[in-house]
Amino acid sequence: MQSIEQFREQVLSASASGRALRIRGGGTKDWYGQRIEGDILDTRTHSGIVDYEPTELVITARCGTPLAEIEAVLAERNQMLAFEPPYFGAGATFGGAVACGLSGPRRASSGALRDFMLGAKLMDGKGQELTFGGQVMKNVAGYDVSRLLAGSLGTLGLLLEMSVKVLPRAVREATLRFEASEIEALRMLNEWGGQPLPVSASCWSDGVLFIRLSGAEAAVDAAVRSLGGEGVADADTFWKSLREQQHAFFADAECLWRLSVPTAAGAIILKGEQLIEWGGAQRWLKAGSDAETAQKIRRTAAAVGGHATLFRGGDKGVGVFHPLAPAVAKIHERLKTAFDPSHIFNPGRMY
Repeated sequence: MQSIEQFREQVLSASASGRALRIRGGGTKDWYGQRIEGDILDTRTHSGIVDYEPTELVITARCGTPLAEIEAVLAERNQMLAFEPPYFGAGATFGGAVACGLSGPRRASSGALRDFMLGAKLMDGKGQELTFGGQVMKNVAGYDVSRLLAGSLGTLGLLLEMSVKVLPRAVREATLRFEASEIEALRMLNEWGGQPLPVSASCWSDGVLFIRLSGAEAAVDAAVRSLGGEGVADADTFWKSLREQQHAFFADAECLWRLSVPTAAGAIILKGEQLIEWGGAQRWLKAGSDAETAQKIRRTAAAVGGHATLFRGGDKGVGVFHPLAPAVAKIHERLKTAFDPSHIFNPGRMY
């Protein structure tokens, strides 16, 4: 394809001259990660759905394909991207969603974006096209590189094409609302997590707990009767606002931290307002980003077996992502060098 040859020319030119390349689709997540620099490599010219097999629950598309286009095609067959990737803007692309590796409210029940990766085509720092995985569920032998690329923020190479698993939409969904303190909400979520309930999303904020039930009509109806609570009208709008961080909690968040912790972790005592998702596994915190505050937040998360990311805003000088252990950092360095010998792709975007 012409777009691939243009990408190759740009990659080889940058490699020869030592110039950095900034891989960019719709630019809806430019704020995520550390610094961005280099000449823009615009992926939107490489667009289109390559293959879609509804009966096989697999879709393959090019990196520049609008995320909205993919979800519209899936909706026609009553299927979905079960990890509910956030858009953060109308121009969101498939490649950008995979590169950022972010998942929405359904992640705790269905799995993360990387869990749905089946295969990928990548252009490395030498302009070579590399293929990993495939288009079927069981195709992995050796390293599962396609999953490694999810969340790599374009630091390993240019994602050209990806295959992901899709799932049928639930026959029925219902959202319930409960008045509950943070401690009560975490207790309820952990108690429900040990029961065969079709909970597909949860959110606690400002003394109110919301849960979404998804599945067969009989299962959802039985859960509604068992759990009680108050039904929520226009629930789709609520969960979309949470996915896109348009919920009132995020409106005045000048500095937003994301804490990833075990679901069994109790209330995390830190200065700042919190919103809890994923059955307790994801905690959003509005707090400062000075060095002392950052250290305290990361120590607190680590103490319960988790980690903390400076997700949006704040002083990125404290480091956006949780510091890596020396051995893990060495693996990152070797992977980067193997895929991108001249270090031209999104340098410094992660660490």
